[in-house]
Amino acid sequence: MTVRFHRGRLLMCIGVAWALSLWVTSAQQQPGDPNSTFTGKSWRIETKDLGTSRRGFEKGARSDWHTHDAGQLLYVREGRMRYQVRGQKMTELGLNGSAFLPGGVPHWHGATPDQALSQVSVTFGPGIKWMEKVTDAQYGGK
Repeated sequence: MTVRFHRGRLLMCIGVAWALSLWVTSAQQQPGDPNSTFTGKSWRIETKDLGTSRRGFEKGARSDWHTHDAGQLLYVREGRMRYQVRGQKMTELGLNGSAFLPGGVPHWHGATPDQALSQVSVTFGPGIKWMEKVTDAQYGGK
């Protein structure tokens, strides 16, 4: 099941905010005694199971079918995105659109035929399994 628009944006915002807070916290962490570099209690969550990336796609470019062990959150930073969850219809998202793709669910994503895409991705877990190529018919929504 994909979650879009209001709930999807909320999840995306929470995921990005969490990832950014971890990054800022790790950037502020200094070696040595944490009691001497922080006021009050502070803790750090390692990001070994959280991945963030920004990926660009030329017009018409797309990934192969794949799954993520613990899910993926996609956010359209520029352009338009097409994505599809196996067994569901192909969907397009515009600027600032987001989609959550649950873990273990085969899907693909990429740019539309007429617009390039810049996406931000947050993956929740280390594993990815690559599958077959997306056919032109699937990419076309058939």
